[in-house]
Amino acid sequence: MSKKTDSNSYTMIFAVVMVLIVGSLLAFLASSLKPNIKENERIEKQQNILYAMGVNENDESSATFVDTSVAGEEFSKFITEQLVLEVEGNKITKQQNRTEYMENNNKQEPYLIDVKKQQANAKAGKVRKLPLFVGEKDGKTFYVAPIRGKGLWDAIWGYVAMNENMIIQGAYFDHKGETPGLGANIKQRYFMDDFIGEHLMTDSGEFKGITVAKGNNDPKNDDKTDYEVDAIAGATITGDGVSAMIKKDLSLYVPYFKNLKK
Repeated sequence: MSKKTDSNSYTMIFAVVMVLIVGSLLAFLASSLKPNIKENERIEKQQNILYAMGVNENDESSATFVDTSVAGEEFSKFITEQLVLEVEGNKITKQQNRTEYMENNNKQEPYLIDVKKQQANAKAGKVRKLPLFVGEKDGKTFYVAPIRGKGLWDAIWGYVAMNENMIIQGAYFDHKGETPGLGANIKQRYFMDDFIGEHLMTDSGEFKGITVAKGNNDPKNDDKTDYEVDAIAGATITGDGVSAMIKKDLSLYVPYFKNLKK
């Protein structure tokens, strides 16, 4: 005579009960850890923005953020203004400062704006919100903008710091799943530092962007007005993604920078 535990019905009931128990446990953990996850995301974005404008702990070769324990304090110290630009098509229709934006968006900080969601809004013909962070360091003003695009395998993103002439002062890039040793090297300091000093616009005011160029004739990156940086060997598609997100996202800020000079 077979045991009850050998029956199909017992196996199904046991499986259902285990799924319910494990599912409930995972839901509880996700709910309880959500505040910590949000806090980590907040700190990481602050670190990214600060890194782009040169507030970091870099040594001679490695890229290192300011410590998480001081990120909030450093962010408040160096970021003097947070702006939100509203864009329809390629036209900036409205500009809000941090206080105005928070009053109208349930006290959400501008640096927590979801760039991916805003890109989707633009594709759907809706208003797109563009965050812009104004910082002061060593007597210089920095304008830091977030960008987002597609690499070989998944999303890539970054923060680019510019001066009033849209000359790059610093950059930070990251990725979700690019190939280690190849496309993943966009977050290596030697690649990010190549962008410093590169011009995004011509003297006549035409936006050119930056191309990550394979076979670039300026491997030492001495020419800062060729609108190119040297590509990473074996990472052509990731490099193309970096070029595309710089050109597509930063071009939207051109009207703001042109208005600065009026």
